[in-house]
Amino acid sequence: MSFETIATTNIDWPPSLTERLGADAPRQLWLLGDPALLAARKTALFCSARCPGDALLRAHDTAARLRDQGETVISGFHSPVERDCLNILLRGRQPLIICPARALDGMRLPSAWQTAINAGRLLLLSPFEKTPRRVTADSARRRNALVAALADRVFIAHAAHGGQIAALATRMNDWCIPGMMQDNPTAP
Repeated sequence: MSFETIATTNIDWPPSLTERLGADAPRQLWLLGDPALLAARKTALFCSARCPGDALLRAHDTAARLRDQGETVISGFHSPVERDCLNILLRGRQPLIICPARALDGMRLPSAWQTAINAGRLLLLSPFEKTPRRVTADSARRRNALVAALADRVFIAHAAHGGQIAALATRMNDWCIPGMMQDNPTAP
């Protein structure tokens, strides 16, 4: 696999990263897939690792709706509910951006991902060059901030009280990113 990189000086650099993250913005991104997907209007998808069953069912319905509407969805797709939503989204034709909380180097891609990359509808994006090779709490936090900073809208299936997604929701609210939380629905 050969990766592309874009830096803050590149014309394709998403300005929202620098505007929203400031000094915490990565200086470079590693990509596999079509970098033009970064310019699309993106809906971020988040869900805490522990999620009640009713939120899970509503998340599946929302993922199917986003797929059917052709929305570009960006997420780490790491929590169980996020992975379920990814499987639903991969059955569509809409663009997807997957942001692993690790370096892309050495990553094994599922065949469905490779098929979507080859079709020009999937972009893998990471702020990590060589490490970490495995997800850490810090890399997940940094990845989630990246996803949120790139988003034009947000869908939070469930945010555990006092958890990282709840804290991120507050930050996204400060950035005025429209969206909805299923536990507390508002108009997207």
